[in-house]
Amino acid sequence: QVQLVESGGGLVQAGGSLRLSCAASINILTIRLMGWYRQASGKQRESVAIITTSGSTDYADSVKGRFTISRDNARNTVYLQMNSLKAEDTAVYYCYASTKIQPNTWGQGTQVTVSS
Repeated sequence: QVQLVESGGGLVQAGGSLRLSCAASINILTIRLMGWYRQASGKQRESVAIITTSGSTDYADSVKGRFTISRDNARNTVYLQMNSLKAEDTAVYYCYASTKIQPNTWGQGTQVTVSS
């Protein structure tokens, strides 16, 4: 079964940048979809960005133009580059993967805190 490990979270000032990493335990070319979700305190978990094995991407309206999802197939890793961060981006960010035998797999989460 695929396992996901996130890293790269931390504390940053508004307007700054962070890059999150999600390392998968299997070849990510065998994973049909990977992405990032986030959950702010008191709110539901929401989709942030997704990427397919073909390279297609999709973003939440709130992060378009600021966040970029990408992948490194050789390292079995998906990244989320976050620029122009806002206080509203503060949340726990979770890596997500969907495979044929595991439709919903989640990482442990990494905290991102943006100060204003």
